[in-house]
Amino acid sequence: MKHFYILIFCLFTSVAMAQSSTTDGTDIDGLKLYPNPVTNGVVHITTKYNAPKTILIFDVFGTKVMETKILGKELNLGRLDAGVYMIRIFEKDKIATRKLIVK
Repeated sequence: MKHFYILIFCLFTSVAMAQSSTTDGTDIDGLKLYPNPVTNGVVHITTKYNAPKTILIFDVFGTKVMETKILGKELNLGRLDAGVYMIRIFEKDKIATRKLIVK
């Protein structure tokens, strides 16, 4: 069963990366996502312009588990269970997708 979850995660990651590379927007300039893995329930997201961001978080099955907008740099993940997620960040006309680990 564990191998099935790993296979699904790899498939989802490859599809997410392929989709992000075919969009009109490119990767977000100066994107930093820390700490990763998240241990205290808060992740900091900084970019070159630090403009308002729309955040989507998906579990390994591709189900959207969180959608929010942030104006600053902090994103509270306290309501997420420990696990591996994909985070998609939208800032202006740019899009970035990263793996996010919550402990």
